Amino acid sequence: MGGFLILSFSQSFYLLCPPKIANHLVITAPVLPTDSCKGRYVYVYNLPERFNADILRDCRNIYRWNNMCKSLTNSGLGPNLNNTDGVLQETGWYLTEQDVLEIIFHNRMKQYDCLTSNYSTADVVFIPFYLGLDLIRYLWDKEVLRQDLLVMDLISWVKKRPEWSAKNGRDHFIVSGRPVWDLQRQEDSNWGSKFLTLPESKNMSIIMFESCDWVTNGFAVPYPTYFHPSKKSEVVLWQEKVRSMKRKWLFSFVGGRRPDPALTIRDMVIDQCVEATLCNVYECVFGNNSCHLPSNVMRVLMSSNFCLQPPGDTFTRRSTFDSMLAGCIPVFFKSSSAYSQYKWYFPKNFNKFSVYVPEDALKEGRVNIQDVLLGYSEEQVREMREEVIRMIPRLVYKDPRNKSESFQDAFDIAVDGVIKRIREN
Repeated sequence: MGGFLILSFSQSFYLLCPPKIANHLVITAPVLPTDSCKGRYVYVYNLPERFNADILRDCRNIYRWNNMCKSLTNSGLGPNLNNTDGVLQETGWYLTEQDVLEIIFHNRMKQYDCLTSNYSTADVVFIPFYLGLDLIRYLWDKEVLRQDLLVMDLISWVKKRPEWSAKNGRDHFIVSGRPVWDLQRQEDSNWGSKFLTLPESKNMSIIMFESCDWVTNGFAVPYPTYFHPSKKSEVVLWQEKVRSMKRKWLFSFVGGRRPDPALTIRDMVIDQCVEATLCNVYECVFGNNSCHLPSNVMRVLMSSNFCLQPPGDTFTRRSTFDSMLAGCIPVFFKSSSAYSQYKWYFPKNFNKFSVYVPEDALKEGRVNIQDVLLGYSEEQVREMREEVIRMIPRLVYKDPRNKSESFQDAFDIAVDGVIKRIREN
């Protein structure tokens, strides 16, 4: 009788008779399934509809001077963009408003691959309250307390929940489609919500498109652009398009002047662009609807090597992300317009993808923007543009109606950032 081989496996013994045609038998241990969602589980509150859905139903009254209902179509992306004279692709482009960030996040979260219905197994808890959209309804209202009614209602509701009590809200996060300045109303002001001044908000992580250094639990994410691809191939095609563009202008500016004296840097930038021989200024003035046509804006940005990004009503601009989507190298004048904001998205070496012209040097007349930009060689410009183009997938929000895991978008990076922040704290 042939020899027998006795193997120990999982504390049990098996008697094996090797086949005659083999000199030895290899036993491979089974591969145990791994949990790809470990450390990434998200629990989403099922909020009463007054905190989100009812706000959308009131779309005619979100902005008192503008019916926002069309902007909320296609899961918040807005109407499809068609007939763009070949400037944009035929699919993936929408007339997206920047204020819909909360809706995009909520709808993308519905497609997230690591949701859990059991909060005790969750790593983070998402509050799908449309904080910014609610605020807009009353932002210009004389009765300032109306700006806080639903916020206080939410805080009261959440604090009664066991999900909150478990960690006193320190594993919770929320999204705002308004900048930090609109969420920290002081006693002597009548502008904005007092959300960020509430003790409960200080326990949460807050995602918004503009934060500030002293709000340590606030994290800036890209403004929504007009491009919302549903698959990676759409991104690749767009990258190839902007990479091949013939850029006839050294630099450009798209935007309007501001009456606020504190924003004179913006007027100085526009003036230098107007006076320069190599700058294309596409000035947006009140009543000029051409600036609201994405194909017009993108055409200008795609024809330029550099795009000027002075502060607007606040430090940051949506145009920063529109220009980078166009493969145009951004030129910043304040660190708070980009570098201290989008730490999850921008390389630490800012010189790889952008140009920094100090605001003070411009104000004091010590620098000429055109001369600075002419100082970059063609090879340097090419390398910087390539870095900008490489970043595009990270700066756009995928179509929330399609579940695509083929690339990480701005939403994915934000969720990973929040999870990491909560884990480390």
